[in-house]
Amino acid sequence: MVRHTSFADLRAGIRRLNLDLGQLQLALAAAEYGSFRRAAERFSITQSTLSRSIQLLEHSLGIIIFERSHAGVTATPAGLDFLRIARSILEQMDTLVARTKPADRGVCGRFVIGFSTSLTAGHLRATLLEYSAQFPQVNLGIVERSRPRLATALRNGMVDLYVAAGDSFDISSKSTPLWSERVFAALPHDHPLALQDGISWADLRNQIVLMSQYDSGRGLDALLNAKLIVSTEGPRIEHRDVSRAEIQNLVSMGLGIALVLESDVGANSSGLVYRELRDSMGPSRIGFSAVWRDDNENPALANFLKLLAERYPSSSLA
Repeated sequence: MVRHTSFADLRAGIRRLNLDLGQLQLALAAAEYGSFRRAAERFSITQSTLSRSIQLLEHSLGIIIFERSHAGVTATPAGLDFLRIARSILEQMDTLVARTKPADRGVCGRFVIGFSTSLTAGHLRATLLEYSAQFPQVNLGIVERSRPRLATALRNGMVDLYVAAGDSFDISSKSTPLWSERVFAALPHDHPLALQDGISWADLRNQIVLMSQYDSGRGLDALLNAKLIVSTEGPRIEHRDVSRAEIQNLVSMGLGIALVLESDVGANSSGLVYRELRDSMGPSRIGFSAVWRDDNENPALANFLKLLAERYPSSSLA
């Protein structure tokens, strides 16, 4: 792994190899999305143009950056080292530009966290606020992605850590449980179930349950199936290609109901009511975990993990 390389040396190396920053941006986008096609769509170019650019980049460097497959692209070990350096170069370029602005002086280091829950309220929001207060000199990057895309971004070095619901994470990463949140049903205000203080999972039989493809729905989907496995008639689950906020808008239009976590309650409450889902043991809950790569040497990540250990002492952070 390349370490302790100065910014000037990196820039000189780029010039020697006849590379440009645009090629680095395309490679980082491919790593983030795990797909040449989706990365090309982001920059409004053809997939063949992006693929050719990365092929030229690999030829110039003399390494294979990505393993290609029908499922997408994954960084090779050599590619992972290169992508980390490329990300550092672009971040330092951003810092160089930002230094012309007095408010940005004193920035030291960057930490990128991904999430697939809500920042409106709850533990994640409070944790990020505390981290920013303790380390104001760190440039904090925050990205919202679906859980599969967060896993790809972590694997390719585009995020330092992500927080997501559920478990069963990639064996190449480290994870630790953090907090848990109650599960609620979001209902139109005139829905029959809205008249109850709380509802059971059995009450969801024969309902249309709308779920976003972009949120932490995997955990909610699994919980729904587990709770109603003994039911002869389960709900009809419809996955929609829209955000969590839009799902709740669809619910307010009377197109179905939705399952939401505690941090989402009230985030978009126009025309909606929220009722806690309960079983024989009481309120139903879903756990959240932090996931990161053990080989990530970013000091800002180490400080964030230390903060998590302090806030959630029952976790198994090392």
